[in-house]
Amino acid sequence: MENIEAYLYHCQKLHKTPSESFFKHTIFGLRAAYKVMGMEAKRVALPQIKRDLKLPIVLSQEEMKRLLKAPKYLKHRLIIGMLYGCGLRSYELCNLKLADIDFDRRTVFVPKKKGKIDRYVPLSAYLVRGLKTYINTENPQCYLFNSQVTKDGESRGLTTNGIRWVIKENRSKIGSSKKITAHTLRHTFATHLLEYGVDIVSLKELLGHAHIEMTLTYLHVANLPSGSKFSPLDKLYG
Repeated sequence: MENIEAYLYHCQKLHKTPSESFFKHTIFGLRAAYKVMGMEAKRVALPQIKRDLKLPIVLSQEEMKRLLKAPKYLKHRLIIGMLYGCGLRSYELCNLKLADIDFDRRTVFVPKKKGKIDRYVPLSAYLVRGLKTYINTENPQCYLFNSQVTKDGESRGLTTNGIRWVIKENRSKIGSSKKITAHTLRHTFATHLLEYGVDIVSLKELLGHAHIEMTLTYLHVANLPSGSKFSPLDKLYG
């Protein structure tokens, strides 16, 4: 046990390697091992993991409206709209294919990746109209949003750098001093839905969180009665 404590102390003091995430997973792994072996006393004696209590940056409804109007091109408005209206992570939007969009059921299928789970999220009527126009105009073949650069004529999906560029080009146009990233739009999606009455369990499913503890962070921003699932874009314009 002394050797383990010395190793954990070593991990905790290092800032780059092993990372804080490595330290946390080491603790969680030891807790699970001790529990299986019936060594509850040693399990309890392990260091406590301090959670990051930093609250997410969230845009107001008016800021979100201005950001959606800011891009010159429809494709860029749709990229921002999908991040906010569906609560997608950047890499999830990059990997979306035409086959993942169901206009009839107004849903988006988000395939699992990095240990996450498959999920469906609602597709706003505003996005349905915009996406149909975009698809008819630009005729994407595989991915919903293609990168500007293709190799040997092969269709390649949008990149996270491309998403960052779109947001960087438009965030200065809305008159907000907030730090706005792709994940800010996901935070805003979650918070607005709570404010509209979606319950925390439904929100967890929409965000694709593996554990409810990750979703509970948003209760520090909004804590309202439960409601049905829907896209916040449908409420944004009344």
